[in-house]
Amino acid sequence: MRDDQPFAGQGPPAALYDYSPTRHGEYPRKVLADWSGIMQADAFSGYNALHEKGRAPAPVVEAACRAHGRRDFFDLAKLAKAPIAVEIVRRIGELFAIEREINGKLPEVRRAVRQQQSTPLVAALEAYMREQLGRLSPKNDLAKAIRYMLTRWPSFTRFLDDGRICLSNNAAERALCCVVVGRRNWTFAGSDAGGKRTAAVYSLIETCKLNDVDPRAWLADVLARLPEHPTNRVAELLPWAWKARREAEARTATAIAA
Repeated sequence: MRDDQPFAGQGPPAALYDYSPTRHGEYPRKVLADWSGIMQADAFSGYNALHEKGRAPAPVVEAACRAHGRRDFFDLAKLAKAPIAVEIVRRIGELFAIEREINGKLPEVRRAVRQQQSTPLVAALEAYMREQLGRLSPKNDLAKAIRYMLTRWPSFTRFLDDGRICLSNNAAERALCCVVVGRRNWTFAGSDAGGKRTAAVYSLIETCKLNDVDPRAWLADVLARLPEHPTNRVAELLPWAWKARREAEARTATAIAA
């Protein structure tokens, strides 16, 4: 999932779904074999090899998702009314409040605000969690939640120095909703080949939605054009390019009518 809109990026948002028969780490390694950059995700162990120093073409930089880190604290605060969990949720909430104010700003603006406002809050949160961890039993659920964050602290704080990084990967989580909802209507893809076709369709439809394009209208138009469309110009049919062309045609038609 790519969405540059939170930091005023010019790249169009896009989603890529891939099917694998298991959750083995070889599959994300295969999909991202030629890519390097910043990846924000949960702490799935299958991603670990992507972050190794000797990886080619370069290590994938890990940016942890604070929404995942907050989840266990939120549950403990809501269900167990644990005071420490309530306080940690409150402190993390302060960081999200700052993010809402800088959403859509340029990376350098986001970084400057974070350095001034978020950095002291993050430092105080770390100190508070380390203090509370020393008072809890290692087997305590709250201690486990604290260790989850502290052992990945560099990844959780990477957003402070890079305005392109979001506080969470909720955009990708939202893009998975269609899969979760779909499971209520169909349990299986039928075969591995069916799984791959399903992933391809998900990629197209979700990318349309991210670009505010009606998937049905886009599919109808593109499928009609494909038989005679040059293969070296397929990029012209991608949702963001298709939308730009339709908007340009609408403006031309309005100008002629006027």
